[in-house]
Amino acid sequence: MKEIKISLDTIDKVKNFVNIAMQYPQELVVSSGRFVVNAKSIMGLFSLDLTKKVLLSIPNDVGYKVFKEKLSDVQIDFE
Repeated sequence: MKEIKISLDTIDKVKNFVNIAMQYPQELVVSSGRFVVNAKSIMGLFSLDLTKKVLLSIPNDVGYKVFKEKLSDVQIDFE
């Protein structure tokens, strides 16, 4: 399991992120503090505190590398 901290501080970033997440058959989760939501759920993401970075969990290394590239393409900041 790989993890990336990401910033989803605008509505457009959340929409772009969900569009990317929907392309993956694996389960992706985003967590903020004690809350964990499905990364493919726009409503779930909006229930989190998006003023802070959130943690994206990706199940495998291949998906991790591809996901990072796609995040860069839509200008979502990550660590």
